[in-house]
Amino acid sequence: MDIHSDDLKTFVAVVDSGSLSAAAVHLGQTTSGVSRALSRLEDKLQTSLLTRTTRRMELTEEGQLFLDKARHILAAIEEVEESIRIRRQRPAGRLCVDAASPFMLHCIVPHVAEFRALYPEIRLELTSNDRIADLIEHRTDIAIRIGALHDSTLHARPLPSSPLHVLASPTYLARHGTPADPGELAAHTLLGFVQYDPGNLWPLRHAAGNTLQVVPALAASSGETLRQLALAGQGIACLADFMTGADIATGRLVPVLAAFNSGYRQQIHAVYYRNTQLAQRIGCFLDFLQQKLPPPP
Repeated sequence: MDIHSDDLKTFVAVVDSGSLSAAAVHLGQTTSGVSRALSRLEDKLQTSLLTRTTRRMELTEEGQLFLDKARHILAAIEEVEESIRIRRQRPAGRLCVDAASPFMLHCIVPHVAEFRALYPEIRLELTSNDRIADLIEHRTDIAIRIGALHDSTLHARPLPSSPLHVLASPTYLARHGTPADPGELAAHTLLGFVQYDPGNLWPLRHAAGNTLQVVPALAASSGETLRQLALAGQGIACLADFMTGADIATGRLVPVLAAFNSGYRQQIHAVYYRNTQLAQRIGCFLDFLQQKLPPPP
């Protein structure tokens, strides 16, 4: 049996992409070429790896077993290649970084050009999920997670925490007035998160404690969407400093109820699996990112 690493890469790409055509784009090949390569692999193994219809593909039992082994073999090959590169002190290879869209847009994207100039042999893949993503399922090497961590199987590096601001645009405040205390928020349009209760717990001191649970009149799943709504004068929002600091500095957004802010800072961590074989790539990216984020006071 003469199976090559290219056969494994093609098979894994088809599974991860979900279709022959998507795998062809990922691999830079034609759809017919990927189909022939998959058929040759099945001929070599003398078994079907995928059941294919016009609508979908599913792994056979043998295909699932082969997929697990193929991923292990490709990871081992990558580890050997990485070890050789480490000897030359030249980090290289694919590095997939996932983060919620606000963090990606405000804290990573502005520094990509500098990072690529420093590490030209690292192939960055940037994905954005506003929900917590499974690292293996999404083929992610590093995930930036905001808030408390719960998964003990992951290695985590803390990044500088970020204050939360309750804020609105000058246009909104001119039309509706500025609340003088947290109790007056009930008379205002509040912007908040859908299906993310911690995002609707605002760090405001009041008679019942140091946090205020709000019920948004307008909700979104992304902090960046809420930022754009606040900039458009649609209401009052509570958002992290890492995405609104520039808006506050230029006056596009104005902090409100600052005297009642409890000073809570949102935790931010970079997480990856403890047994990762990408230590050098991960290390150089996180060292670089940590230098770019504002330090805690």
